[in-house]
Amino acid sequence: MSTRLQVPAVRPPRGIPVFAFDEVDLDRFRDVQRLAYRCAERVAAWIEPGVTERQAAARLRRELVAEGVQDFFHIPFAWFGDRTAFRKFRTPLQFFATGRVLTEGMPYVLDCAPIVDGYTADIGYAGKVGENAVWDRLVGDLGAYRDLILREVKARRPLDEVYRTVDELIVEHGYDNRHRVYPGRVIGHRVTRVTLRGPVGVNVLGFGVRTLRTLGRELIGARLHGRSPLWADGRASRHAPTPGLWAVEPHIALRGVGAKFEELLVVTDDDAYWLDDDVPHVRRARAAAGR
Repeated sequence: MSTRLQVPAVRPPRGIPVFAFDEVDLDRFRDVQRLAYRCAERVAAWIEPGVTERQAAARLRRELVAEGVQDFFHIPFAWFGDRTAFRKFRTPLQFFATGRVLTEGMPYVLDCAPIVDGYTADIGYAGKVGENAVWDRLVGDLGAYRDLILREVKARRPLDEVYRTVDELIVEHGYDNRHRVYPGRVIGHRVTRVTLRGPVGVNVLGFGVRTLRTLGRELIGARLHGRSPLWADGRASRHAPTPGLWAVEPHIALRGVGAKFEELLVVTDDDAYWLDDDVPHVRRARAAAGR
């Protein structure tokens, strides 16, 4: 698969971000993202009524470790039923897997962020057991958010404005914005190579220690230049898309049913594109359209 990496002929003045990855790096990030989706799809094929969120999250972790995953940006999550819509979520602890039992007709979301050799992916996979017409409607509309986000970022619109444009489409569809429930109200965050120094497999509130160290450095460095590695709707995101990789996760809901995707978006100095178009939600949309 060819990449569309564009390297500027002249390096911008110091302090202005530039795209930091080469084609080898992008291949490695893509490989880790595909690994994550393979594991999520295997868990989706295994999952059935009677399974709990904790069992699904543990199974996802085992699948990832069996594929060579060494550490996690955050631990694997699984949400069932109305928890896919983050109803009544008030604290970070409520994101952790619970004893909620999957029943016929329930939606579910699997979310994992594996690290291999410092390369990180962060993916979200929406599924259902049995029939659920609301879920069908939500998932059928997710592609519109993928297209909208790419179009707006390619146009170099400020990230906070892109966020609000996504909000407008959510309202137009009659849905609720649920990514605003994530810590920091984020719809996305920067992804970089994680340093291999520090303890592996140790986490704080679900986030790896090495992840927190790397993110902390990113926050400090970005804020010095008036930018943020966290993409939300506030003043900190009032800037053009920063070159690099972004894990983007629009999350929508209707009543007690939620659905999302999460995947890596490449932002270069003058362009943007999804790292990989061969991902489950895109394949699902193509199959539904008969392509």
